[in-house]
Amino acid sequence: MSYIKDEFLLKTKTAQKLYFGYAKDMPIFDYHCHLPEKQILENKPFSDVFEIWLAGDHYKWRLMRNYGVDERMITGDASNKEKFIAYCKTLGTAFGNPLYHWSQVELKDFFNCELEINEENAELIWDWCNEYIRLNNITPQKLIEQSNVKYLFTTNEAFDDLSTFEAIAKKDYAFKVYPAFRADKLMGVEMAAYNDFIAKVEALTTKIDDMDALERAIETRLQAFLAVGCKATDIALENVYEISSREDAEAVFKKRRSGATVSDKEAEVFKGYLTYFLFKLYAKYGLATELHVGAMRNNNTKMFAVLGADTGFDSISEFNSIHNMSRLFDRLNNENALPKTIVFNLNPKMNSEIMTLIGCFQDSVARGKLQFGPAWWFLDNKVGMERHLEDMTATGHLGAFVGMLTDSRSLLSYPRHHYFRRILCNYLGNMMENGEMTTDLAFVGKVVQDISYNNAVAYLEVE
Repeated sequence: MSYIKDEFLLKTKTAQKLYFGYAKDMPIFDYHCHLPEKQILENKPFSDVFEIWLAGDHYKWRLMRNYGVDERMITGDASNKEKFIAYCKTLGTAFGNPLYHWSQVELKDFFNCELEINEENAELIWDWCNEYIRLNNITPQKLIEQSNVKYLFTTNEAFDDLSTFEAIAKKDYAFKVYPAFRADKLMGVEMAAYNDFIAKVEALTTKIDDMDALERAIETRLQAFLAVGCKATDIALENVYEISSREDAEAVFKKRRSGATVSDKEAEVFKGYLTYFLFKLYAKYGLATELHVGAMRNNNTKMFAVLGADTGFDSISEFNSIHNMSRLFDRLNNENALPKTIVFNLNPKMNSEIMTLIGCFQDSVARGKLQFGPAWWFLDNKVGMERHLEDMTATGHLGAFVGMLTDSRSLLSYPRHHYFRRILCNYLGNMMENGEMTTDLAFVGKVVQDISYNNAVAYLEVE
């Protein structure tokens, strides 16, 4: 039987009362994920548990590589069953890894199976889950609705096809799906395919030969996103670059458009200006900006050549861009063009620096106008979430926090919200029982509900 019990991660009676009385039944607002919207629209039944559980989930792939599993059994030509069994064998000894917890919860919540995941039970679990899928006709819609998701924001590049969102809106789903606007590929001037990306935007807008045209095209595409319900934007950077002049950025842009390559320094010049431009644009339309910093991507160039990006070969960057972030926020603030911003930090050494910086630029436009985003990616584990809460409460305001997200490509990742909620309730429950805060359960319970769902709804203005 599964080791996951009702009181999992809830070490005190007060924590259990907070979770079961206030957090457990709150809806989910997944305001940043990478679910493919076409899969949600097509809503096709899944063929087997591998297709739902392992296909495309580089968190699991990475864990298998750490256990020495051959790539053939991860992304290669092995059968779905072979890959699934290899994952179960891997998970059996991955004590303390969040996947050790998440996967066991996913098995119970989505397949009503309480077998412990390990090599011995792998065949039984494979058969059980596939029979469950067959009998219950499991589809993306069913998984999302079963998870009590009310809103989810996918992450879409400026040139993505938005007709899918129009089609989803016409479906009788119990949840809303909106795109978050991302212009990262238009910022990535150093990428080999950069001019191809520009061509995709040109096909939807107009010819782009200079910065004027690029900026107009980006705004045109943003307006198209707004027309299908876009409420948020996203920028992902290894670090925040110094704001450069528009003229210098244009020189780099024209050089790249001519077919020449650009240096790392030239790419930073272009990104420094375009980041500033995008923030101003998002403020103009009243959109929240999700700024992700601290990821060093595609470290393994050999595997990048084989599998491409987002396949499990990224890591935490050491770069400290707090000064440039300060100057960016300050300039935007002076120009009355600083949008609501959620800063997602991947390097935990920078938690306090970022938390104290965002406290310098708050105002009454929104409660927690600048947010210290939840523990993300390599940090969305028990240790990372607990440290995040400690660092946030030490210098910020927990009651304004917009809560958890999945940042996932997996439809089974929604238990991560409850993983966070349990950790949150345990954190507050400990303080309540230690006499460090009010013991008014209903009052604290309302704050838990706000962090679980209500704060995100208000911040992102979806209702």
